[in-house]
Amino acid sequence: MIRTLFCTLTLAALAGPALAHVTLEQTSAAPGETTKITLRVPHGCDGEATRAVHLSLPEGVYAAKPMPKAGWTLETETGAYARPYMNHGQQMSEGLRQISWTGGDLPDAWYDEFTIRATIGPDVAPGTVLYFPTVQQCDNGQAAWTDTSGAKGAEGPAPKLLVVAGEAAPMGHDHAAAPAAVTLGALQLSGGFSRATLPNAPVGGGFLTITNTGTASDRLVSAETPVAARTEIHSMEMKEGVMVMRPLENGLEIPAGATVTLQPGGYHLMFMQLKQPLRQGGTVDVTLTFETAGTVTLPLAIGAPNARAGGQDHGAMAMPGHDHDHAEHN
Repeated sequence: MIRTLFCTLTLAALAGPALAHVTLEQTSAAPGETTKITLRVPHGCDGEATRAVHLSLPEGVYAAKPMPKAGWTLETETGAYARPYMNHGQQMSEGLRQISWTGGDLPDAWYDEFTIRATIGPDVAPGTVLYFPTVQQCDNGQAAWTDTSGAKGAEGPAPKLLVVAGEAAPMGHDHAAAPAAVTLGALQLSGGFSRATLPNAPVGGGFLTITNTGTASDRLVSAETPVAARTEIHSMEMKEGVMVMRPLENGLEIPAGATVTLQPGGYHLMFMQLKQPLRQGGTVDVTLTFETAGTVTLPLAIGAPNARAGGQDHGAMAMPGHDHDHAEHN
């Protein structure tokens, strides 16, 4: 009985590597986070050595940089993103979509890792599973880990990464920095900032300056950020001695040749139902959509709670059309 059990366990152990999947060492990452992504290759193709590894990057992953490996040749393919991202103050509309390590020799009995560094898009919703289809190339065949169905027991499941809620990191940065001016069509966007909030604050604010250098009017029609359930465009004005704030249902017009400033006490972006505190020294990513110029995502530097003083406390405002708690306004 003992001998039979020993033989069974031995066979299972020997069979284990042949059944192991190619996976990622990292299991999760947050929207906006720059992270290391390590591909783990535990075996070859039906006993043959692996000669090449081809990794495809999913939409929602950008600014990828592969790590070279001694004895392997690094090859990359570039393609367009479905939507642009901001990286170091510059708009990125394309980047690496496939990375290959070729010309190597990884015997079936050996294990190795292949690593890249990349950023998760700030607009990727928590709960999203990002799949990284991978193909191992061997002398007389290949092992394809390309099934992105997520089905239990699928043959050749693609390596995956779960996007989880977390404090968004600066886009493409490891530290907070004042965002550079961004050009989108005829519009110039600059001076973006937000304000630090208390741990349980339900709302936050976003501010920036928009200059229309064109000859036709444009309109900011919507905004969104991964750190809030929704984002609204608001105006503030004094009426009969009371500061009144209201959402702009039709958006905010940016007249031709004019500059419109979103600032505390005036027009601003309102982050509703914050999912996390806004921490001083970091950034919050905001996606703005304009009627003509299109869509752009940019980081707002998070300053002190009273950054660029002039904001008002929600408790002193009349709030037409709102029934939520405004314990703090930025």
